[in-house]
Amino acid sequence: MSHMTLEYSGNLRDSGGFTDLCRKLAQFMATLKVDELPVFPPGGVRVRAIPCDEYCIADGSLTDAAFVHAVLKIGVGRSEAAKQATTSGLFDIMKAHFAQAYAKRGLALSLELNEFSESGTLKYNNLHARFRKT
Repeated sequence: MSHMTLEYSGNLRDSGGFTDLCRKLAQFMATLKVDELPVFPPGGVRVRAIPCDEYCIADGSLTDAAFVHAVLKIGVGRSEAAKQATTSGLFDIMKAHFAQAYAKRGLALSLELNEFSESGTLKYNNLHARFRKT
């Protein structure tokens, strides 16, 4: 499982290109390999973007300031090399995607990785089998 949620300031809704960004991030996770082994099964990859319409950045004086905060939740058990390759690759995609906006306005990008144990999580998913068929 690899679920990524992008929370972003509502002032990026029209210019942020979040549909495209979600696709790029998902594609990266679905194809990432470390030591020639896949890091995430494609059927477990999810990326979603959620606008925050009510927010305040710093003291509120920079009216064009914006943010994108990404949270990646993965199951425990991946190597440090796999986690490093994942977070650096995802963050590089985010930085490249927002390079023009970063040059023109106040923009804060961030990413955090959360690992969780399998106990206490429930899943019902036929996507893995469907991906094996393609």
